[in-house]
Amino acid sequence: MGAGKSTVGRTLSAASGMDFIDLDTRIQQKAGMSISRIFSYDGEDAFRRIESETVNEVIGRENTVIACGGGVVLDQSNIGALKRNATIVYLSAKPSILLRRVLNSPERRPLLQVFDPASAMDSLLKHRIPLYEAAADLTIDTSTLDIEGVVKKILAELKINESHDLPKHD
Repeated sequence: MGAGKSTVGRTLSAASGMDFIDLDTRIQQKAGMSISRIFSYDGEDAFRRIESETVNEVIGRENTVIACGGGVVLDQSNIGALKRNATIVYLSAKPSILLRRVLNSPERRPLLQVFDPASAMDSLLKHRIPLYEAAADLTIDTSTLDIEGVVKKILAELKINESHDLPKHD
């Protein structure tokens, strides 16, 4: 949350000539409501179930950048499917930077709609960072980079690793 997954994903997609899927957007389309409403009306468990279904629907696509929500790592079957079919890029950042980005965003984050968002963010990160690190094939620290810088770094790292096939451009 706040690392720039959707924006970086869209920009990476354009730069690489790949298709783009924002998992959260697909979830909202599938549910017919916003993520905040899914959390409010049906709860986090229902959201996570829809999230897993959506991962399985999109994971087989080739030449596609998929921006996953930050909680996708909470279900190891999601990570297993992603690892079998994709390169997982973890966009990290310093917690203070993530919190600032999220609090300055117009988007409402259901898990931070609490009395103390900083404490909630800290708790989320303590639980999730080890999961992100374990799942990642590539980690990019976005703390001091703009979107274009993050995309350039991802493209450079993917070109270094010959196991990743990017479409060729003239």
